[in-house]
Amino acid sequence: MDRDTRLKRLRFRAWHRGTKEADLLVGGYFDQLAAGWSDAEIDWFETLLEEQDVDIMAWALGSQPVPPQWQGPMMDRLRQLDYIPVEK
Repeated sequence: MDRDTRLKRLRFRAWHRGTKEADLLVGGYFDQLAAGWSDAEIDWFETLLEEQDVDIMAWALGSQPVPPQWQGPMMDRLRQLDYIPVEK
């Protein structure tokens, strides 16, 4: 699958997690950063989407420790939470 198609599929998956909170967290992260991702970073994100939303949110919020396989710059960026769109 070509890169553009893969990113479109990932964007859909990122924004259709099942709860608004997870959509904002995962979808917002994708929208802000995906354009600059390498193929390895796309692979990381694609695999992350297989995890449960409650776990992803807990890691991002710091209420649960991040498992070793998810630690690194992509998770560090996810944990900044400055990419979440805020409605006024």
